[in-house]
Amino acid sequence: MVTENGKTAADMFIRNDREAAIADRADRMAASFASRAPIHDKEGTFPFENFAELKESGYLKLTIPSEYGGEEATLYELVLSQERLARGDGSTALAVGWHLGQLMQLRISRSWPETLFAKLCAEVVRDGALINHFASERTTGSPTRGGKPETIAVRADGGWLISGRKIFSTLSPIVRLFTVSATIEGGDRVGEFLVRQGSGVAVDETWNTLGMRATGSHDVVLDQAFVPDEEAIYAPGLPPKTKLPDEAGALLHIPACYIGIAYAARDFALRFAREHRPNSIGKPIAELPHIERQIGMLEAELVAARSFLYFTADRWDRLTEARETMKPELGLAKHLATNAAIRVVDQAMRIVGGASLSKSLPLERMYRDVRAGLHNPPMDDAVIQMLALRALQE
Repeated sequence: MVTENGKTAADMFIRNDREAAIADRADRMAASFASRAPIHDKEGTFPFENFAELKESGYLKLTIPSEYGGEEATLYELVLSQERLARGDGSTALAVGWHLGQLMQLRISRSWPETLFAKLCAEVVRDGALINHFASERTTGSPTRGGKPETIAVRADGGWLISGRKIFSTLSPIVRLFTVSATIEGGDRVGEFLVRQGSGVAVDETWNTLGMRATGSHDVVLDQAFVPDEEAIYAPGLPPKTKLPDEAGALLHIPACYIGIAYAARDFALRFAREHRPNSIGKPIAELPHIERQIGMLEAELVAARSFLYFTADRWDRLTEARETMKPELGLAKHLATNAAIRVVDQAMRIVGGASLSKSLPLERMYRDVRAGLHNPPMDDAVIQMLALRALQE
């Protein structure tokens, strides 16, 4: 459908030439990724080819500050790009989103020593290095719940020795460096350290899941992995870590991914409805009243969730002084997007019918992938509690 501005409904969130270029790059890669997604999903393999394309296109430096050679994307641009990328392959989009989100958080907070942050940015821009933060552990659960890590940091000559096991370590087959949280030996303090792949670091390929099967979220095992003092981010003897309240904005890469998957499911269902002509009715099923109603229900879900997601990202970008109060809105954007994505993919499958269960079609993979959003932060119960407490305190 074309609007009076000549844009399709899909382009209504593109506001200028820069955003159009960002979206176009993501669209081109998404088309390439979509052709490989079924194979990596079936085999549970990591899409190294996709990440080679991401590196070649410059995508990995999207959120790095311009002073260090990056594109310094706004949150709105990150959401726009990640949603488009996820239409091709949700696993790839979610995985690279953690890299982009961490770089955006560091750019905003400047919570690292500046020399270390500059060094990280140089490695990303020059070499295409990838980074992620590994915090989850089996005994502590999600780090957002406040569990104390059982990974231990022990003081050593010139640095620290880190030992432990991290789960849900997305990008583990390809990251060159990553940050970990660890309890300082002999006390209750928790430090943060930049760890490089190499001696003392091993990937245990445990990731075999229902959905998001190609994110490479295996266990990472650390056995006295050495971190030099200059790559200890927060530890005894260092200044307290800076943590600004607006860091949570970068987590909108998560709902952007699930909205992208839902949009792809919507597109597939629309094409199917226009083209499928059972000989019992002699016309496309899109012309049947009950199918039109299902399409309308799907569209209502998607438009509402996308609109709030982009509205929230834009507001976060513009109202820098209000970011401290926006955590409930950021959480709500994720809650609405994730749950709407589940309903949209379900509705798309109802439109397509029994054929949607076939592994030769993408809908059943999308159905499995969007379920994973329920287990990404912030969790639904925490979001609802935040909203309730804010309302009660008004």
